[in-house]
Amino acid sequence: MAIRDILVYPDPRLKQVAEPVERFDAELRELVHDLEQTMDAGPGAVGIAAPQIGSCRRVIIIDVSSRPKLKNHGRLYLVNPEIIHWEGLETGREGCLSVPDYTGNVVRAQRIRVSALDPHGRPLELDMEGFEARALQHEVDHLDGLLFLDRLVSRRHDLFKRKTYQARKDKP
Repeated sequence: MAIRDILVYPDPRLKQVAEPVERFDAELRELVHDLEQTMDAGPGAVGIAAPQIGSCRRVIIIDVSSRPKLKNHGRLYLVNPEIIHWEGLETGREGCLSVPDYTGNVVRAQRIRVSALDPHGRPLELDMEGFEARALQHEVDHLDGLLFLDRLVSRRHDLFKRKTYQARKDKP
């Protein structure tokens, strides 16, 4: 179990469609643990998908609980997630561990219902809205070989160079 390297665009593995998980075993639990450690070691990500660490399996983690005023389900470990209902559309800014230098405006559903399995194979069905729904849709896109770059409203007007902040130098 380890922190793994994040694949970065334009790595062609990010464009592959992930395979459904069929065995809920120690190998899957190790993948989930690696995903969790990798996400937690990163720069404040709210989600990660297995393809981002080079595993072409349909596994994601999302956790928007660090934003206290948002309605959310806490940290979710989802296997074979599928969006089974959506409603409303909303444009919002997104970033991605696999596209570290840019953010962009993407249209997503405001409310969704997702069906998935937990890492032990137990079925889950969750209703999500707002930022949590956006985060889940973003991670499910990774499972389908899509990046937020593929969903930009306009490449000309809705892709933004991410700001980089330099450490403040203390005065002597």
